[in-house]
Amino acid sequence: MILAEMKYGIHEVQRGYTNRTLYINLTNNEIQIKPVTDGMKENFIGGKGFDLWLMWNGLPQDKIVKWNDPENEICISSGPLGGNIFYPGSGKSIVTTISPLTDMIVDSNVGGYFGPYLKFSGFDALEIQGKSQQEVIVLIDGVKGLIQIKSIEESEELSNFSHELTQQLTEHYAEDDRDKQRVSIVSTGPAAKYTNWGLLNFSWYVPGRKWASNKQAGRGGIGTVFADKNIKALVCRSPKVSVGSNNPANLEEARKIGRAHTQEIIKLDPVQNEMRRVGTGHLPDIMNVTDLLPTENFRFGAHREIRGKDIPYNREIMRGIYSGKEGGDGCWIGCTVSCSHYSEGYEVRTGPFKGQKLIVDGPEYETIAGCGSNWGVWDPQWVLEVNFYCDTYGLDTISVGTGIAFVMECFEAGILNKEKTGGLELNFGSVEAAVELIHQMAKGEGFGVIVGKGIKQMKQYFVENYGADPQFVQDIGMEHKGLEFSEYVTKESLAQQGGYGLANKGPQHDEAWLIFDDVIRNSIPTFQDKAKALQYFPIWRTWFGLCGLCKLPWNDIQPTSQADYPIKDPKTGELVRAKIPDHVKWYTEYFSAVTGRESTIDDLLLMSERVYNFQRIFNIRQGKGLREHDSNLPYRAVGPVTPLEYESRAERYDTQLKEMKNDIEGKSTEEKIKILRKHREEQYTKLQDAVYIERGWSKNGCPTIETVKKLGIDFHKIIDIITPYQ
Repeated sequence: MILAEMKYGIHEVQRGYTNRTLYINLTNNEIQIKPVTDGMKENFIGGKGFDLWLMWNGLPQDKIVKWNDPENEICISSGPLGGNIFYPGSGKSIVTTISPLTDMIVDSNVGGYFGPYLKFSGFDALEIQGKSQQEVIVLIDGVKGLIQIKSIEESEELSNFSHELTQQLTEHYAEDDRDKQRVSIVSTGPAAKYTNWGLLNFSWYVPGRKWASNKQAGRGGIGTVFADKNIKALVCRSPKVSVGSNNPANLEEARKIGRAHTQEIIKLDPVQNEMRRVGTGHLPDIMNVTDLLPTENFRFGAHREIRGKDIPYNREIMRGIYSGKEGGDGCWIGCTVSCSHYSEGYEVRTGPFKGQKLIVDGPEYETIAGCGSNWGVWDPQWVLEVNFYCDTYGLDTISVGTGIAFVMECFEAGILNKEKTGGLELNFGSVEAAVELIHQMAKGEGFGVIVGKGIKQMKQYFVENYGADPQFVQDIGMEHKGLEFSEYVTKESLAQQGGYGLANKGPQHDEAWLIFDDVIRNSIPTFQDKAKALQYFPIWRTWFGLCGLCKLPWNDIQPTSQADYPIKDPKTGELVRAKIPDHVKWYTEYFSAVTGRESTIDDLLLMSERVYNFQRIFNIRQGKGLREHDSNLPYRAVGPVTPLEYESRAERYDTQLKEMKNDIEGKSTEEKIKILRKHREEQYTKLQDAVYIERGWSKNGCPTIETVKKLGIDFHKIIDIITPYQ
């Protein structure tokens, strides 16, 4: 049944913008087209900037909005550079909402075709508010100029499993086989209804294997909000995409820059990270060698018995896992990085699809590390099992990986037992029991329901119901602000502790991935070095999310000219090589050529700094986003919690204590841990102070009035919000 319908006129994109957004309210089935103002483009650019601005104005100002309030919104936007098919990595979208894990704004960066198709169908952003009384499909047909909100009829046999639903809807809304490439679906799975870890799958159709693949907007429970709003799926059908679809101000110049970056990737990627052949699957090997691979709930940074390239997740093994060929698969048209690999013909071992041979989209590094090494599991076939079911059930593999690793340690510590877990023996390495938890989450049954609420709620539950030591579960439960940690061991990297602890949405590496510069290259040794890096990199990385770009072409294939740059500028002492200046220059020229807005790198950084600070202030409006919320990292992110951890790096820790003039002769491991803990927690506090100064924030972690005036966002509502925290 069609609940609401609107026909609209389609007009050309101009300089990367359609100059309008689409608003849908599911409570009253309202459909509205809103204009994009020049000020909106000037100040918030697109992507996450547009999402935040729409939510800022769309959510009630007089209350803290909870994730399951009807007023909460889901916003999706690409950005002015999103959808170009001549520049690598131009197919990203940013999704935002209030997270069920953090009660703050969460943003998740995702590939797939939906964001660009939304734009070419006429809209720079989609804003969904309200809650439907019944499951609905929202259709945006950019070929016919039609928007529909449609309820699901009982006679429609639509699957609850996301991979099947994606195929069904692609078939249904495409007019013929060739038209399938013009259809993109956003959906989640059954576990999103019962957990706080729900994700969204964004699809694109691959004619060569007659399959609609998916990329995931995984972080923060966005799929849980989607399910709570009773959305079955979003469907977008796009007009034909061409080189000129974005109508750049200077198409010839934009294509020239794109060709240069593309040629560099094709030449250098095979001798660097092999993104086109193994994607982020090259990382577990490197992380293991450098002692940074999360192993057994982040206790260790490598396999305890196996070191180096012998781990079952090395490049050679991953080449055998992934199907296709080099550069054979990408999550957007024309992206020469093509890092979105898949495994074809995987025979499912458990659950409702046991025995079926299916395509698995992945696995990516975070899934391998989170649901492999972090569980003490070293079998890639089981990682594929988890990857498949998390995707089709609608579960974020990072939160599932980190969350179940926490459960496993609690089991081994005696906090949990088989009676409490419903018969599941959840030691490290118990992958079949872990997979059973995932099946329970999809059915809303058993111990999986408790686990799926997230580590923050599990900590409280284990203390109140199982008598767990509050300090111990706080120390080993790898969440901060409610969000589970992504998969890097940070205890030896103060800069990465700041990258996680000071992040706007919680501990996710996309703001500041500084662990290599801090630990391996040792290029940011002082507090000032780290603070400057924690100012620059979150700002620069934010820019990609404003424009619809992927970060991987920027930093995962590096030009040969990088060797000519010192790690630091000899005059200023600031990082140079890690910024990849030649690529930054290209991005500046690319932005100018598409938008017609002549820009320098300082202009790009100002765009990002404005949005980054705006998101911080939005969190403050939500009752979060201050120093107290940046503090109190789980101590395992900072240093060793248990004697087992300490002794695994005893020589390193003993040396550090001696260098700090501590007499450790005759001291027990527990005494050494206590001394080291005091020092490291003090270091983190000092880092907060240094970063706040660099960012123009008060000691409370709030942007100062001077900063918001400099950024041009000093309207009265913002001044009212931040004044108490100056």
